[in-house]
Amino acid sequence: MPIKVGFVSLGCPKNQIDTEHMLHSLKESEEFEIVGNKNLADVVIINTCGFIKAAKQEAIDVILEFIEMKKTTTKHIIVTGCLAERYKEQIFQNFPEIDAVLGIGSQDILKQTIKNCLKNKKIQHFNKINCNSLNQKRILTTPSHYAYLKIAEGCNNFCSYCAIPLIRGRYVSRSLEDILKEAKWLETKNVKELILIAQDTTYYGLDLYKKFSLDVLLKEISKLNFKWIRFLYAYPEKINDSLIETVATAKNIIPYFDMPIQHIDDTILKAMNRKTNAKQIITTIEKIRKNIKDATIRTSLIVGFPGETKAQFENLLNFVKETKFDRLGCFCYSKEEGTKAALLKNQIDEKTKEIRRKLIYKTSEEIIIKKSLSEINKTISVIVDYKKQDDIYMGRTKKDAPDVDCVVFFKSKKPLQNGDIVNVKIIKTKDIDLIGEAI
Repeated sequence: MPIKVGFVSLGCPKNQIDTEHMLHSLKESEEFEIVGNKNLADVVIINTCGFIKAAKQEAIDVILEFIEMKKTTTKHIIVTGCLAERYKEQIFQNFPEIDAVLGIGSQDILKQTIKNCLKNKKIQHFNKINCNSLNQKRILTTPSHYAYLKIAEGCNNFCSYCAIPLIRGRYVSRSLEDILKEAKWLETKNVKELILIAQDTTYYGLDLYKKFSLDVLLKEISKLNFKWIRFLYAYPEKINDSLIETVATAKNIIPYFDMPIQHIDDTILKAMNRKTNAKQIITTIEKIRKNIKDATIRTSLIVGFPGETKAQFENLLNFVKETKFDRLGCFCYSKEEGTKAALLKNQIDEKTKEIRRKLIYKTSEEIIIKKSLSEINKTISVIVDYKKQDDIYMGRTKKDAPDVDCVVFFKSKKPLQNGDIVNVKIIKTKDIDLIGEAI
């Protein structure tokens, strides 16, 4: 009888890709069977996120859930991913019920670890994270019409609030050849929307080719048969003229710039160890909008960074009002051990941070609602994500990345498949989302 294995994947799409590699490594062996129902699993693998407080708490809650299940079953628990990598020593100490802890670089020994767990052996293993592991095959866990493609591992930005370099190491680009090979494989899977991801896609290629090379990579991938190509995340100081021109001229590259600026006050930006300033950020946004008329600019912001004054926050709030971002995410600063920001004085209380976050969201939502209202009576391209009921479908415009942005609900008399790209006439809105009819 094969060993039944269940998976729980938490966190970002980069972590999801790691899970997809592990799924494939087990499925290619007759010794293992992947089960969707965790209650039927002999072994449960929890691929965790450990980026900020909320993500860590989610991972801990899931671990505790399976520890509770273990009291009445013979289930074994393996923890891997960012939480495991970051808290190597504490995992077993705090959760002795766990059977194995694998670092991100140790997922290649997963098969043997599972077997050892069934022999009641405690396993703890950590290897250096190897970017070559991304060349392995994977089982897609996204809907069949879109997929993520990781172009690099790690990060060299060393923002003072961020633990990613501590967890995943320095930035390592995959070779252009390796990425294209995987892109061509995804093309054979009939993927319609390809989403390039890394902690910073705009840093791509500097370590291999001695210059930022995302524009070169995008030009090559745009030659393939993808309907939509999207990239996440673009840091403002690395968005150069060549990248803007590449996005502007390629028919299948979506002009969607997910630009995590985090703040606009120069003092805060410097304390965050960001490599830019307010003037450069504003200039980059103006340049994108000038050269690409239908560009979407999404950003993410951090409020409540240590020492953030009321005036500095209001500076950020006014910037959001003036810039009118198309999409926006906002997070409260999370004090992360091991980061430089955690040592700063004037840490801000949680209540103040939450008030500021809500103000940013309220302001941004009002802007996005107005932008949504301006779409009424227009006909726009929508990719079908799934059928909701009868002749009602849910999809996204080019302005919207999966899971984080707005959606479109629409009727279609003609049956549609996930991944179909259809013209939808917008007839009304529901908050920030759109409602329409396929034509």
